[in-house]
Amino acid sequence: MAVLLVDVANVVGSRPDGWWRDRAGATTRLLERLTAVVGRTLAGPDDAPLLCEAVVAVVEGRARDVPGAGLVRIVRAPGSGDDALVTEVAALAACERDVLVVTADRGLRARLPAAVDVAGPGWLLARLDEVAPG
Repeated sequence: MAVLLVDVANVVGSRPDGWWRDRAGATTRLLERLTAVVGRTLAGPDDAPLLCEAVVAVVEGRARDVPGAGLVRIVRAPGSGDDALVTEVAALAACERDVLVVTADRGLRARLPAAVDVAGPGWLLARLDEVAPG
């Protein structure tokens, strides 16, 4: 079982689908799709089964005020999304929760504890395309 901790801006920005015209709308659409993976077993980044017990989505900037999305817990970064994500990883680790961070941001990856698993946006988007086509 793992908590997916999603760098929303990084995932939204990974597909050139016009997200830059409506960042909040693109964020809302991703959050809605993320609700479909809560409680579901997915093929993990290493293809081993991964039970997604929860999804935590870090939003920032213009997308910070998007509405909630049901089962997805939203962390609204008051400043840097990366700082909020690192703080959330520490909080989850303190509760002994397994975490899979979804980001392609190399700088952010370097700030995470070595024991934290990381997957890129392509992995997450492929899983969402399987369970919640959008």
